[in-house]
Amino acid sequence: MPNAPRSLLCLFLVSVGLLGGAESPAVLTLNEALGSVEKANLTVLLSRESVVQALEQVNAARVSTLPIITGTLQQRRTKSVPLTNTGATSARPTNRFDGLLTGSMSIVDLQRWSALRSARMGSEVAQADYNSVLQSILANVAQSYFAHLRNLRRLEVLDANIARARTLLDLARNQLLAGVATQIDVTRAEAQLAQAEQARLQQVTSDLQSELLLKRIIDIPVTRELQLEDFKVQRSDGMLSMFAEDKSTFEKRADYLRAQKAVEQTKVDVRSAKFERLPTLGFTGTFGRGAPNFDDDLQPQWSAAALITVPIFDGFRAGTDKRLAMSRQRAQELRLRNLELQISAELRLAAQDAKSRNAQITVAEKSLRLAQEELRLAQQRYQQGVADNREIVDAQNRLAVAEDNFVEAVYQYNLSRVELARAKGDVRAVLAEKAP
Repeated sequence: MPNAPRSLLCLFLVSVGLLGGAESPAVLTLNEALGSVEKANLTVLLSRESVVQALEQVNAARVSTLPIITGTLQQRRTKSVPLTNTGATSARPTNRFDGLLTGSMSIVDLQRWSALRSARMGSEVAQADYNSVLQSILANVAQSYFAHLRNLRRLEVLDANIARARTLLDLARNQLLAGVATQIDVTRAEAQLAQAEQARLQQVTSDLQSELLLKRIIDIPVTRELQLEDFKVQRSDGMLSMFAEDKSTFEKRADYLRAQKAVEQTKVDVRSAKFERLPTLGFTGTFGRGAPNFDDDLQPQWSAAALITVPIFDGFRAGTDKRLAMSRQRAQELRLRNLELQISAELRLAAQDAKSRNAQITVAEKSLRLAQEELRLAQQRYQQGVADNREIVDAQNRLAVAEDNFVEAVYQYNLSRVELARAKGDVRAVLAEKAP
């Protein structure tokens, strides 16, 4: 007994250590999964860096429109050979020190200003690209979330099927002992249980696959246990067809905005190509002090010059650049028009698919109720000794199929609502569709 307190203390310390070292499971909601995309998803982060690079390209294009000022300090010592017949045999070395500020600025250069505007449009295109990529990844995350929920529900269906198979096996054994059944009924029930257990083992692998996919998309450690909060999308057909196919609907789509910005950028590029034929006006100047040596009395010195550059012959480069820019503009306009037709079709198809999937849930619910009733009647007939357990086995299989069809119908409906939200331009809108 003297060692009992010490043993209890050791047991307490071990239990505390185990609890402290165990990592609590991550309970994930759909809202949290979508919210983590911008912080964790690799594709989104890389797209964001493209936006940063586009903004820096704007700064690089702005450099040519701003004054450029440099400072120099130079001490020179030179000796030159006289080239005239003055009788001198050798020149004496000379010293010179210059401290100068040299500046230049393009005052009138429409091509450079147009290039700057094109770079700014390019940054807007990059931002629209980022938003488009974000919506695509959000849709993938929502689909992966619902896919893992579906697989978890399938596991529950298989567990219920295993429980029914075990109940049937117990019933067959009792009926055999009572003399109202044969050994084949027991064997048939054992085979039914084995099939159900095998199906569950296969489903466990599918669950792990969907869980790892979801973890990878939103950067959750693969060793962390993950639990999903259920998310039921409300079943409603009233708002599914209420959308407009005008510009206001299209402009909610990031890919459409991107196409619009790309067209505007090509128009700027066409103007830039035209400006290559225009003269430019610039200014250069220097200001500083000079003397034979840096420690002598420095004297002020300066220079200023205005420069007008007129292109005369550039090897037909300006014409080539103009035709190339106009071709790119026409190509972007064709893409924009095609995208308008695509968005219109996507909206119609997504709305129709959501309505169809909603109706399919109703049919799946009816099939599930009928399968449950069929199993109940088959169990009654077997318990009364009217029939063998083949009817129960068949009814259990049909019930398992009906339950799986219902789970799949709900999953497909959830996917259709995600696709409808994406078609309307905002995947996060599906969060507002949660059933109360």
